Amino acid sequence: MLVGKAGTDGGKRSFWRGVPRWARLCTAFGVVLMLLSGAVLVGYEALLSRYEGAVGKGDLFGDQAAGAQERKSNIKGPLNILLVGIDPRNPETPPLADSIMILHVPAGMDRGYLFSLPRDLRVDIPEFPKAHFAGRTDKLNAAMSFGSRVPGQNPSAAQGFELLAKTVQEVTGIERFDAGAIINFTGFKKIVDAMGGVDMYIERDVRSEHRKPDGTMRELRPGGGGYLGPQAEYKKGNAHLNGWQALDYVRQRYPKNGVPDADYGRQRHQQQFIKAMVDQAFSADVVTNPIKLDRVIRAAGQSLVFNGRGNSVVDFAIALKNIRSNSIETIKLPGGGIGTGSAYKGERLLPAAQDFFTAIRTEQVDAFMLEHPDFKQKNS
Repeated sequence: MLVGKAGTDGGKRSFWRGVPRWARLCTAFGVVLMLLSGAVLVGYEALLSRYEGAVGKGDLFGDQAAGAQERKSNIKGPLNILLVGIDPRNPETPPLADSIMILHVPAGMDRGYLFSLPRDLRVDIPEFPKAHFAGRTDKLNAAMSFGSRVPGQNPSAAQGFELLAKTVQEVTGIERFDAGAIINFTGFKKIVDAMGGVDMYIERDVRSEHRKPDGTMRELRPGGGGYLGPQAEYKKGNAHLNGWQALDYVRQRYPKNGVPDADYGRQRHQQQFIKAMVDQAFSADVVTNPIKLDRVIRAAGQSLVFNGRGNSVVDFAIALKNIRSNSIETIKLPGGGIGTGSAYKGERLLPAAQDFFTAIRTEQVDAFMLEHPDFKQKNS
């Protein structure tokens, strides 16, 4: 195994000093990692077709871009990438968008801003003739379900993503997404386990609504109204989470279980975990272990559908190779509930969120964040 020579950049120590040559080829940062899924890392040229072939492809934007054969290498910022997590129950059930995130990459391509839209956000979902959907006001996560319906066939998550993307564009004013991905949360567990688990900081004690300490499901309370039995616990402090624990932790959103800010807390935990996954994917334990790296890549490929609008997932991995977890700023959009208790109708964003969206469209996010430091996601 060859060790590459150390490079320099203005006298600074090279990131690649001491990293084996094959590992350098394998560690271009994959955008899909930021989707609560895992890293797609560039491997040997001879293996690119294998890894690219493992990633599901779909026409997520309705423009047949997924079928484009032309390989491009001129991806330039600014970029906006839509990342959606789903938890499919069975092939017959229309999917709901459990997690909706946008990664904004400024023109410099060396950092990113990651923010979530509440899945219960009340929005105007536009009409969508493909699914015979006339349009209506509803929660944002329902857009994927409405758009996924195909007469006489099982629902199509890719088609549902198209309507969700159109809805998110209307909410944010973003004219076009440069890429998108659907993450299957069931496969997400396999990615975490392929990496050997993920280390992260738990900001407060959290108890699981659904899982026992051994990972099995809790029993339903007779007659409904919740669950019975002991709960898995995630204690404040540094923790090592395996696949089921990671997925369970980022799903928790009830104040009674230790998440006082409900879905906003869940969004924050998801963003924190994404950054922890980035760090884990770049750790020597992964990038210098060809067997583990191969398992991670194949697990990620089985867990996602990607569309780069003519560019492959590897093209994006190369384009975003300079982004590290410490250069990803996680954002909390200001919002609140509409109604309470039985009168709860969903979430709304405050006017300042629209100012943030304007900053994205005009490439002024850096200046906006200097003036609005409260938008930076903080540990509770």
